Amino acid sequence: MRDFFLTDEDRAFRAEIRDFLGRELAPRADKIERDEDWEAVKQVVRALGEAGYMKLMFRDLYDGPLGQPGLTHATILSEEAAYLNYAFETTIATALSCAYPLHSKATSAIRERYLTPILEGTAIGSICMTEPDVGSDSAAMKTRIRFDEKTREWVIDGFKRYISNATKSDVYIVWGISDPDVAPQKGMSAVAVPADTPGLSFPRTYDFMGRRGCVVGEVTLEGVRVPEENLLGAPGQGFRIMLGAFNFERVILGGSGLGVARSAFDIAKAHAETRTAFGQKLGQKQLIWDMVAEMSWRIDAAELLTYRAAKMYDAGMDGKELMREAAQAKLVSTETAVFCSDRTVQIMGGDGITRQFGRAEQIYRDARALPIVGGTSEMAKYLIAAREMPSVKPNL
Repeated sequence: MRDFFLTDEDRAFRAEIRDFLGRELAPRADKIERDEDWEAVKQVVRALGEAGYMKLMFRDLYDGPLGQPGLTHATILSEEAAYLNYAFETTIATALSCAYPLHSKATSAIRERYLTPILEGTAIGSICMTEPDVGSDSAAMKTRIRFDEKTREWVIDGFKRYISNATKSDVYIVWGISDPDVAPQKGMSAVAVPADTPGLSFPRTYDFMGRRGCVVGEVTLEGVRVPEENLLGAPGQGFRIMLGAFNFERVILGGSGLGVARSAFDIAKAHAETRTAFGQKLGQKQLIWDMVAEMSWRIDAAELLTYRAAKMYDAGMDGKELMREAAQAKLVSTETAVFCSDRTVQIMGGDGITRQFGRAEQIYRDARALPIVGGTSEMAKYLIAAREMPSVKPNL
């Protein structure tokens, strides 16, 4: 039996959300992939919000039937959504990554203004960290956030790229250096920037090989001004807020990778069980069942690591004590997605690289982003090694 770490309530929730997405997302998945139909994305986001599923991470706001909602259930949601369409899952995962610091660090007024619409499905959010010279090395951030004492406003200047939901979001959480005279880890802050703020612009969106329908682009901030209350937490707390968001994001990405891997695996099994070659079912051939067996154990390993991390988070663990487990979940699940999508295409042969014969080629294109987004596989290995050898600092 799979889902070893899940309770009966968790399994019932999986069945419920699978049925929901089967009604709301599955009929629109092709339009999202083929036509990059943003209206189709919005319709499903709105349905998720109306059903209360966007509140799974926030126990004080959730009013559904689950006794202890949490990251476990948000991860199940991401897994089931990614199974059907990873581009759509990226959109909601990014919105939740924006909601996470708003919920924990924003003032009540800012939460009501920006968090509530996201959780109700009527608004979208983005997080703005990555820059041309800043990926995993967030301490090298060049975006500047200064406080104008006269107007009591935060002024932001900078350039961000690879921002999911860029041009489509209603609010952007922007990280930047607010005190350049101290170490970046102590001088970084985060602010909420509404989409209609003067000085906020979007130079271009990117054309990716996969994740069609997920809008990703660049964000420029030139003299952007937001009220004092738009600061998240206190000045200089941005790096700490970022670290907390990373654990959350990596576990969610574990669910994303699982969903993509499972989707590929199901296609591979169906093909191996029905395709005949040289007088036998394809699945009877050693080279094929070797691939199927390896996909199976990789998926089980990824699932165990992902839901272990989710359950640890829901039990109250976070920060450095969860860093290793979250990194392992993200690393193994996303690499498993790439492995399974590649083997599925190989098992299917020419059918696997042709749109006319199903989704294998789409999944193959989609999966390749997973070991890069949210921190590369190499960065995940660094975090794991750093926790395993605390007396030695690995050389990046």
